[in-house]
Amino acid sequence: MTDLSDLSDLSGIEAELRGLVRGEVAFDVTARALVTMDASNYRRVPAGVVAPRDADDVAAVLEVCRARGVPVVARGGGTSIAGQATGTGVVLDFTRHMNGLLELDPVTRTAVVQPGLVLDRLQEAAAPHGLRFGPDPSTHSRCTLGGMIGNNSCGSHSVAWGTTADSVRELSVITARGQLLRPGQDWAGAPDGLRALAEGELARLRTGFPDLPRRISGYALDALLPERGADVARSFCGSEGTLGILTEAVVRLVEAPRARALAVLGYGDESGAAEAAAGLLPLGPLTVEGMAADLVRSPAGLPEGGAWLFVETGGETAAEARARAEAIVRAADVVDSLVVTDPAAQRALWRIREDASGTATRMPDGSEAWPGWEDCAVPPARLGAYLRDFRTLLTAHGLRGTPYGHFGDGCIHVRIDFDLLTEAGVGRFRRFSEELADLVVAHGGSLSGEHGDGQARAELLPRMYGTQTVGLFERAKAVWDPDDLLNPGMLVRPAPLDAGLRFAVLPRRPVDVAFGYPADDGDFRAAVRRCVGVAKCRTTTATGSAVMCPSYRATGEEEHSTRGRARLLHEMLAGELVTDGWRSTEVRDALDLCLSCKGCRSDCPVGVDMATYKAEFLHHHYQGRRRPAAHYSMGRLPVWLRWVARTRTAPLLNGLASVGLLARAGKRLGGIEPEREIPRVATRTFSRWWRRRKRSTTGDLLVLWPDTFTEHLSPSVGQAAVRVLEAAGLRVALPPSRPFGGGVCCGLTYVSTGQLDRARAVLRRTLDLMEPALRRGVPVVVLEPSCAAALRADLPELLHDDPRAARLASAVLTFAEALERHAPDWTPPAVDRPVAGQTHCHQHAVLGDTADRALRASAGLTGELSGGCCGLAGNFGFEKGHFEVSTACAEEQLLPSVREAPEEAVILADGFSCRTQLRQLAGVRGRHLAEVLAEGLDGNRG
Repeated sequence: MTDLSDLSDLSGIEAELRGLVRGEVAFDVTARALVTMDASNYRRVPAGVVAPRDADDVAAVLEVCRARGVPVVARGGGTSIAGQATGTGVVLDFTRHMNGLLELDPVTRTAVVQPGLVLDRLQEAAAPHGLRFGPDPSTHSRCTLGGMIGNNSCGSHSVAWGTTADSVRELSVITARGQLLRPGQDWAGAPDGLRALAEGELARLRTGFPDLPRRISGYALDALLPERGADVARSFCGSEGTLGILTEAVVRLVEAPRARALAVLGYGDESGAAEAAAGLLPLGPLTVEGMAADLVRSPAGLPEGGAWLFVETGGETAAEARARAEAIVRAADVVDSLVVTDPAAQRALWRIREDASGTATRMPDGSEAWPGWEDCAVPPARLGAYLRDFRTLLTAHGLRGTPYGHFGDGCIHVRIDFDLLTEAGVGRFRRFSEELADLVVAHGGSLSGEHGDGQARAELLPRMYGTQTVGLFERAKAVWDPDDLLNPGMLVRPAPLDAGLRFAVLPRRPVDVAFGYPADDGDFRAAVRRCVGVAKCRTTTATGSAVMCPSYRATGEEEHSTRGRARLLHEMLAGELVTDGWRSTEVRDALDLCLSCKGCRSDCPVGVDMATYKAEFLHHHYQGRRRPAAHYSMGRLPVWLRWVARTRTAPLLNGLASVGLLARAGKRLGGIEPEREIPRVATRTFSRWWRRRKRSTTGDLLVLWPDTFTEHLSPSVGQAAVRVLEAAGLRVALPPSRPFGGGVCCGLTYVSTGQLDRARAVLRRTLDLMEPALRRGVPVVVLEPSCAAALRADLPELLHDDPRAARLASAVLTFAEALERHAPDWTPPAVDRPVAGQTHCHQHAVLGDTADRALRASAGLTGELSGGCCGLAGNFGFEKGHFEVSTACAEEQLLPSVREAPEEAVILADGFSCRTQLRQLAGVRGRHLAEVLAEGLDGNRG
């Protein structure tokens, strides 16, 4: 093999590939850093990445790499959990171009797919015909068909429809030596020597493979038996890219039930649920999924119990599906149960189960847990006994983990709190792995029941199969790939299970940071480690109220996903690929399109908070250096607007901004996008209006926060809020200010641009001003969602050494929360109109909108607000170079929801950015909820 550390040789490979391949060829730092890891514990640095456009490109890559002795690794969504989607050679990324659905035939119930097609896209195309692809892993919104075939993926419906191998008819494969094959049944597409190999080992093929619904480990050579149809395609499934490169597949579709019901069965613990699972199989369920309470962030909506089975049933009608679910409830010995037929309610419950792959990476106390023994499978009837022995083994090694998964198939997922950072901890990881492998085999099980062996388990395959069968695997690999070019180190002649751990390259000591990272014990390394690669951020459509990750959905580029950015930060800390630390231009460029929407803070199953990481990075990146112009113009917006208010020059500024030549010059100097209109500054600030009005002296006292946007740009919002709060019987006050030192400020614009030293100074001044109110425990009402989120989240994390920060954070209320808590008996005016618009992304991520929903309902404001992000996101959409992405984000949900709204609908937009985006892109006036209610007090329909 070529020495891939030789950079001159890498440039030679890159040049040759560029001359032959029509797709993208990328050997730069960013491209390589993005694929050093999958969703496993392992890390390998590739030579480069190629995104082939077609099979000819794949053949060309294989030819060049074979001649130079460079390994080739096929990669789909990068969600593999055993390390098989990483490699040191050339990585083939099929998600960019070879991602099509080429044909769907509802008569034969087949589809022709390319390897980079995301499963959900196939399901969406099949659904109008009443069809679906049977297997459905929890990563269905981002995993690819090629990856599913490579790992022989299963998912929750495998009790009904089997594994991916059960759904494969025929494959198109290019071998490492460039041979084009069409594997299928009756030896179709078999490489030379495979039939002779199998026919010489018939006895071993008949006796050496456990008979399990979830036996994924090793090569499926028993599929080559004559009584099993000599199915070369089936034997190829689960080979993890080690035998050939898949370029196309013919897959079987199944009829989807017209109606479904979900029975959620509560048990005392997971052992009770496991014991019950096998007994439900004769009733013909579509799923029998299990999980324990430790993995549930909130048990709301679930029946009582310490563990649950999610049992789905199907039928021609809703009544038939429900009857089957109720029959399952009657047959089950449960603590409590729930039968759900409403599709939206079912989806909400399924999300709890699907998010377990992320939530399992944190123990209940917040400590880290890791894959490695993700998906062992045993005969379903032995699952209860196996789980008890598994728990005993965990205790013996001083480890913790919460099992969940496909109980009906005897397949258990679990993340364990291995210490993979120290030599002693890694040693314990190895000893536990060896003993658990023996335990699984003793129960008649498979080391892998879904995700493949990869590096995590392949070393232990002799314990399951014996050395002779493993030797047969090596001979089969040699038939397909005699040069060991494809994904070497996987399945046969594997790398040790404790080598190449991704944590080993991180600094041994914590790095100096500005934020407190309370959920990670102040350790930025641990914060970056949060991203385990499950890639929920790579979904191409936002569903429901979800926000994460708008920039990825706009660009489709991995580097603009939350995972991609986390990978670059990991490599920055590692210092091997990204060598200039906080000064890295690669990390800066990847973070440039992060909107700081905070969607990942709530939507990421492991709570990655890229907005905070971006602020941290920008703080260090520009420390002692000149910043971009936008950081001065918009990052210091509160200073400029206070100056305008003090000098009363708002009319002059507005006038200058309306002169085209002057506006263009000002935008160029300020780093502002030329296509953006500069918002008008109010000629009378909210505070000036406040000082000249008569104020209420009765009712509960609330401090109304005069944020920069309400104070200087939308004072009508503050005026409306005062009217409504006082109408509800509350007494409103404003925080004190200093004549020349300014007033309170949440520091948002400084934080979002990484000016953290200035943010801290502003926030300490704010705490000084707010100290009297904090001592009295006065609630603080914040009208601008982004400012409220900054005070709730950024303030205590940035001033973690000041106890007043936590007090102010806990005092913050949204407008709706203030009315709910302090005027519970007040009835808002009956507006009685439909609504459209978007829940503010920071509200979704940090504040929650339960109180807002209740307040809207009380006022007769009907309908749902969309999810996603408006795309303006404070300074982001105004910054030069961001207009295209900003517009794409708005076009995803916000603008369509407004265009489709009925004429009488109220367009709600509590954030100044959202209102500005609506006005500039759609010519629509969005209003804060306070404005709508204030108009309702007058009987105005606005």
